[in-house]
Amino acid sequence: MNTAHLTEQERIRREKLAELIMMGIEPYPAELYPVNILSAEIKKNFSEENKERFADVCVAGRMMSVRDMGKASFAELQDSAGRIQIYVKRDEICRNGDTSLYDVVWKKLLDIGDFIGVKGYVFKTKTGEITIHVKELTLLCKTLRPLPIVKEADGQVFDAVTDPEFRYRQRYADLIINPSVKETFVKRTRMMNAIRDFLNSRGALEVETPVLQTIPGGASARPFITHHHALDIPMYLRIANELYLKRLIVGGFDWVYEFSRNFRNEGMDRTHNPEFTILEFYVAYKDYFWMMDITEQLLEQTAREVAGTTEIKVGDTLISFKAPYKRIALYDAIKEYTGIDISGMDEKQLREICRKLHIHTEESMGKGKLIDEIFSTCCEKHFIQPTFIIDYPVEMSPLTKKHRSKAGLVERFELMINGKEIANAYSELNDPIDQRERFEEQVRLMERGDEEAMYIDYDFLRALEYGMPPTSGIGIGIDRLCMLLTNSPSIQDVIFFPQLRPEKRREQNEDSDSET
Repeated sequence: MNTAHLTEQERIRREKLAELIMMGIEPYPAELYPVNILSAEIKKNFSEENKERFADVCVAGRMMSVRDMGKASFAELQDSAGRIQIYVKRDEICRNGDTSLYDVVWKKLLDIGDFIGVKGYVFKTKTGEITIHVKELTLLCKTLRPLPIVKEADGQVFDAVTDPEFRYRQRYADLIINPSVKETFVKRTRMMNAIRDFLNSRGALEVETPVLQTIPGGASARPFITHHHALDIPMYLRIANELYLKRLIVGGFDWVYEFSRNFRNEGMDRTHNPEFTILEFYVAYKDYFWMMDITEQLLEQTAREVAGTTEIKVGDTLISFKAPYKRIALYDAIKEYTGIDISGMDEKQLREICRKLHIHTEESMGKGKLIDEIFSTCCEKHFIQPTFIIDYPVEMSPLTKKHRSKAGLVERFELMINGKEIANAYSELNDPIDQRERFEEQVRLMERGDEEAMYIDYDFLRALEYGMPPTSGIGIGIDRLCMLLTNSPSIQDVIFFPQLRPEKRREQNEDSDSET
């Protein structure tokens, strides 16, 4: 094997690997290792009074630090639940008087990051540190690449690895050396479980809909395109699951939901990733007023489950998830923050307003896109506490029922929190003739060059012609909600493996950016 591209530390570890094999020590054993307890349970429950319960523990994990004291050593072992100190004494782990296990393997051939298993009993040191006294030690995995060094003292972390390029590209290493990262993703799962419990307890049914679609429907976005060789047709990664969930309402389900992995071929920034997760649910015989109420309940309960409170610190701001939330009409919000009443304006007038507000526009933008740009640029950032922006113009909402009392508007809301959209919801359009006309208007926008305009989904129109009951639906951005509940500044912080540009590679696909 050509090792010229390896760092000195990587070459040294490979030399140690070879020496272990020559000694007859399997560096990657296949046998089950009988772990019977985790570090957190030991540290939480051990006491001098119940030490007999901990007289025969078996723990496995990464070795994260070593303090050599000659014929004995202290080390720190990290398992899935945390870290615990272990005490290794030369004379007690030798096999039949052979000191090589300690003098050669432990002191010379093992490295920080290696996986080991230890068996022994728990005691408390003179300084009060709960520790495992090791009676038997087993190498479980020899590591060939050194971890970045992170120093800790008195419960504080020093020299933490904060480089986003390293952290997002090598999430596996990020999780090892930054404990708070793991907690973020534990909270993400807790959040999704809380949402599931809320919906399931109210009779909602979790379903699955296609990721590969023949028409990228349900949202205004540029899709990713692929090709199905067996059918010899172009296909699209879904940009939304809305139209399929509404097909299920047509089919007779009253309340369906899905955590949908969606894909949109658009820009990347602090709150956008081309692959993201949306919760969508649709409920028969409800409207957008009911949906606002249930959304408040859902988010308030989820915040309590995840953070133990409805008052969430986001950056330097305290955001309250406690219901009720403020409600304001879209046109009123624009008038409040621009001083301009745009209701009733046509496309030409809106373009002039954009020019005055120094908002960039494209010729392909229709009336709906222009209004959206005005609101996004001038208003969104002001809505820090949860606020429902309601009653959108019909041009912005091709899948939404026309407003029952306000001409030119539809029954739609977006939920804004911390200056960003978190949810989008409608009283769903169930008039098939009106829906066809809305789709046809989207085609005209597409012909003008709008790459995010919707396609006509003829099968969905056919489904509506069978009849869909009055329905309300919502999409909630799971990644953005997780950002709020974990106080994470970037969407990449709450996605295990966010999209990144291809990295520079070393020989044999080794990563040149991870040298330490």
